[in-house]
Amino acid sequence: MAKLINKNIIKSAMALVYVTCKNRKEAERVSMRLLRKKLIACANIFPINGVYWWKGKITKSNEYAMIAKTNNKNFKKLEDEVKKIHSYEIPCILKINATANREYIEWMNKEIR
Repeated sequence: MAKLINKNIIKSAMALVYVTCKNRKEAERVSMRLLRKKLIACANIFPINGVYWWKGKITKSNEYAMIAKTNNKNFKKLEDEVKKIHSYEIPCILKINATANREYIEWMNKEIR
């Protein structure tokens, strides 16, 4: 499970999941679904400007990004849920392994399944 690094920080199976959405409403809808299903403990939502290749052309768009806090074991379920309701043909769902202070990990683990 979690390995103690020092008194305040532990190495764990925590993950940050970065998801881009077409607008704030979609980012909030995705976040709320993941929260209700107890797949994440919390999410941060913020506006971003995207620049990317899409169907052979460089595209620019205003989007919203969500960073959700969860554990590694929930990632596949989280990914499946996002794909079910996301408007993008190919949504961006990135998992970033993370470490955090002990108190945060303990709180997060109480909030998710």
